[in-house]
Amino acid sequence: MGDSALIVCDDGQRRCSWCSGHEDYIAYHDTEWGFPTADDRKIFEKICLEGFQSGLSWLTILRKREAFRRRFAGFDVNEVARFGARHVARMLEDASIVRHRGKIESAIGNARCALALIDEFGSIAAYTWRYEPPPKARRIRVAAPPEAVALSKDLKKRGFTFVGPTTIYAFMQALGLVNDHVPGCAAHPRVEAARKAFRRP
Repeated sequence: MGDSALIVCDDGQRRCSWCSGHEDYIAYHDTEWGFPTADDRKIFEKICLEGFQSGLSWLTILRKREAFRRRFAGFDVNEVARFGARHVARMLEDASIVRHRGKIESAIGNARCALALIDEFGSIAAYTWRYEPPPKARRIRVAAPPEAVALSKDLKKRGFTFVGPTTIYAFMQALGLVNDHVPGCAAHPRVEAARKAFRRP
């Protein structure tokens, strides 16, 4: 993508154009998006929130994230896996999150599936990072790459829901499996350095 994918913000920094005009987006872009992590709690949170984002803007989810964290026990996989009908009922009454029964039940079901991943691979991170694209494939894409399609397919086979290829590629971008900051973006070299220093699980 060319310079049209970049904007110059009020602080003079060049950034990816998707974060234009929103301080919440800028903070997320500068400090989280694309920076690699092996933290299972963060990974589980992201896969849940990407599911909730389906059909909505990421900005909506980002602004509700603290409320989601409160309702979902800080996205502790073990805690969420124990949620039952009463938890679902309370969340359906809470306007501070997205009140969608299917997505709420999906997050709980995905927690139970994530526990099986931990049993098999040792961590959610160890499983997820197996799908990191090779270096030559790391570039801005319009469509989900084969690795995202494969991860989506395998997650579905394991019982996960709301994990289509587009959702999963956004998940991979956010967690640093690829560096999709536009070249010329101020965050691009910082993310690239973080990825080089990152120890894969």
